[in-house]
Amino acid sequence: MKIYTKTGDKGTTQVYTSEVLRLDKNDAVLECYGSIDELNSHIGLLNSLLADVQSEQPKPDSQDNVNTVLDEFVSPAFMFGIQQTLFSIGFAISDKPQIENNATEALEQAIDAMQSKLPPQTKFILPGGTQVASQAHICRTVTRRAERTIVTVSKQQNVPAICIQYLNRLSDYFFVAARYLNHRVNHADIEV
Repeated sequence: MKIYTKTGDKGTTQVYTSEVLRLDKNDAVLECYGSIDELNSHIGLLNSLLADVQSEQPKPDSQDNVNTVLDEFVSPAFMFGIQQTLFSIGFAISDKPQIENNATEALEQAIDAMQSKLPPQTKFILPGGTQVASQAHICRTVTRRAERTIVTVSKQQNVPAICIQYLNRLSDYFFVAARYLNHRVNHADIEV
């Protein structure tokens, strides 16, 4: 497969839906695709950072096994599942929904599990902390943008409600994950 086709050199691109469309590259649909693609890339970086953190942790048979294994909800495997769902959202915008009905529920379970281990949040907090938590905050902000763009697209064409719902919950997930990742290494929230 050739990477460059030169067909987009004049500011349009082909989109495959139930019919093949040629859209301007600044079309809301393409803006939405771009935001989701950027988010997926940021999650890929977060996933790499999580894998690095996991490899630096003590082995399970070690005396100090407080943080021996990353919890299931902030693991590389969980992030990979999120990436796959985001890819499916792209298909849903184009043509056919392929998102599992329990995708949002899985995020809610993750949020609840992490929040149960966190101190109550009583103030606004600034993004930051450890590198991995900071990347989770970046994922949160890019998710919010992706959510805004998909809402715009939903005003122009049929977008399954689960797509908007999933992105809304995903930004909440990344907020809690950032706090949780900081908390695991005793890095306090940066309160405003």
